Amino acid sequence: MRPIMRTSSVTGPGVADRRPVGFGSPAPEVVAERSEVGITTGPPTLDDDAMARLVPQRSKRGHKGSFGKLLVIAGSLDYAGAALLVCRAAGRAGAGLVTLAVPESLQPLFAAKVVEATTMAMPEDDVEEVDPEPALAKVLDHDHDALVIGPGLRPSLATAELLRLLLTGGEESADAWPEGLPPRSADGTPVVLDAEALRTLAAADAWWTRVGRPCVLTPHSGEFARLRAGSGHDPGEDGDLNGDDDARARAAASAAAEWGQVVVLKGARTVIAAPAGELAVAPFENPAMASGGTGDVLSGTIGALLAQGLAPFDAAKLGVYLHGLAGDAVRERVGDAGLLAGDLPDALPIGRRRLARIAERQRGGRRLGFGARDDADAAGADPGSMRHRAGGDDRDPVDGGEPGPADDADGARQARSGGSGTADASSGRRGRRTR
Repeated sequence: MRPIMRTSSVTGPGVADRRPVGFGSPAPEVVAERSEVGITTGPPTLDDDAMARLVPQRSKRGHKGSFGKLLVIAGSLDYAGAALLVCRAAGRAGAGLVTLAVPESLQPLFAAKVVEATTMAMPEDDVEEVDPEPALAKVLDHDHDALVIGPGLRPSLATAELLRLLLTGGEESADAWPEGLPPRSADGTPVVLDAEALRTLAAADAWWTRVGRPCVLTPHSGEFARLRAGSGHDPGEDGDLNGDDDARARAAASAAAEWGQVVVLKGARTVIAAPAGELAVAPFENPAMASGGTGDVLSGTIGALLAQGLAPFDAAKLGVYLHGLAGDAVRERVGDAGLLAGDLPDALPIGRRRLARIAERQRGGRRLGFGARDDADAAGADPGSMRHRAGGDDRDPVDGGEPGPADDADGARQARSGGSGTADASSGRRGRRTR
């Protein structure tokens, strides 16, 4: 019996148009159909290649002062953990020096908890209440490249006044953020604003007309709604800021343009918006990250990148991306529940290492694939590293030879495909010994 030959020329009702498979442009009618159903390009989604270009390079001759000094104004007796998470994340994100500024009555508590960070006592006029003007003088006298303000701070008039002085350099009373006046000259050091700092701004009239520093605001949807209401907008008109990606992008872009600052609207598919209209969306949708303190880790990560010299929009994008990579790595180990904010900082440098390797290939003009290696690489490679590459496992051993948390996703994929490349290579070596 002769085989039945099927061709792509068959047409008619209910029969799909079969076109040759390839990489050509879609037919005009396909483009029109996509437009009719509302498929649009939207803001760019962050990815490895784009984020690798933002990773700060580390000089081999650098020292701790070379890689950024971050000052963190955070924490209280009830929310000590927030400050500790910010400091740990900042160190893990590459900051050379991290200092935690707290009211002087709390310094012994925090000094006993932090290990790598140092502490600075801010003058008080009551227990746990900072004295704004002397505290401002001490902050300005401290050498730092960036600030994080807000996580875990105690709500008070003194806290609000210190924030106003830091952002504006003004001398008016605490309730005066007058609209229409030019901002006073602050020192220009960039600052991440989160938590209590955002709540303070939401209660201040026209605060954005007086701020003299570049800022990155990191609200979740509730904090964002309060900020919008304080700016004279009806938050309901922004739409669903939890489930509607288009509404989230529009609202974040509008707020960034009005406030003249970078806005990071946290949540699934976090939106990063810049005052000039740039917009980016993170690809991460991770229910495991819905856990107290994860936002504090993000604030510390972005603050560390600002201290290392990145511009606010770039620091926000890379910080969000590293934070998301860390969350996905932990989720691979624990599932979609049970992630703790304290799990994230240790995964941050693993994600950064991954992006740094991509950046090295980009700078060297080398593409990922199966091309020939440089002669210098081949001559300098030891047998162990060659076996490592032959096994298809591009991971470094962490914690005594075990894969780090950011490598778990690769391990899971290898397991589903029938085992890891490293195990195959080991089997091959055992086979050679028995022959």
